Amino acid sequence: MANRRGRPGRAYEPKPLDPIDLRILTELQLDGRASIAELGRRVGLSAPAVAERVQRLEDTGVITGYHATVDPVTLGFPIAVLVRVNPSPRELSRIPKIADEVPQIVECHRITGDDCFYFIAHLRAVEELEPILDRFTPYAKTTTSILQSSPVPRRPLPMS
Repeated sequence: MANRRGRPGRAYEPKPLDPIDLRILTELQLDGRASIAELGRRVGLSAPAVAERVQRLEDTGVITGYHATVDPVTLGFPIAVLVRVNPSPRELSRIPKIADEVPQIVECHRITGDDCFYFIAHLRAVEELEPILDRFTPYAKTTTSILQSSPVPRRPLPMS
């Protein structure tokens, strides 16, 4: 069985978290670069106690990584597209492999409904879209939308 990240493993099992764990997770979602000492000040624990909790959250898979959020437009990728993909039944497994080979595709998700996948890609120019879609069209129907704005940008998960 594959877990929700698409990797082989156990099915999702909620991890028992206390209110301090939840506060640490909230703080890290808001500022992934916060030092252990700063986290300790924010949640009212010593740095060693926070370090132990963060390590446990990492070891149990609650925290899966840390990353920087960059603005694609400032890096020359002014166009963002959301593409829904509806493959023929025998080609289902091919779609994630193709998506993984296209560097402009930054997310690919398996979904329910009329389509089976959606992906988000960032492009330097609209002309980059056609060759990307051409990789999928032998195996699937695609529906493309250009993202105009993000009125609700990515935000922390609610911890309450």
